[in-house]
Amino acid sequence: MSYARSVTLDGAFDETVTAVRKALADQGFGVLTEIDVQATLKAKLGHEMKEYLILGACNPALARQALDADASVGLLLPCNVVVRTVGDHVVVQAVDPATMVTLTGLDAMEPVAEQATRLLDAALAVLAEERGGGH
Repeated sequence: MSYARSVTLDGAFDETVTAVRKALADQGFGVLTEIDVQATLKAKLGHEMKEYLILGACNPALARQALDADASVGLLLPCNVVVRTVGDHVVVQAVDPATMVTLTGLDAMEPVAEQATRLLDAALAVLAEERGGGH
């Protein structure tokens, strides 16, 4: 089972991050956390790598439904969205919400995962359309 939903885009990294934030917001997701993996590994290990950012995206209504179904699902929240440079492109990946259903085994998680998938896919589709990607 693949656990990522991805698009490969054209354009600059910083501009793509801005577009990702907007696309997520337009679908009702806020960004609760941000981890600059590139800067962290450089500072802590002296490791050089391409741009790599993890955004912790949350749709409050869906998070509440998921937590109502299983309080432990907070271990899988927020939904991670990765923006990273690969060659001359920027890849945007969102965790597949179906992993919540697979990992919890709860039928009550299915409608939450389905709605989250629709919203994340809509955000990725907008990015692919606007940024000339979709590879």
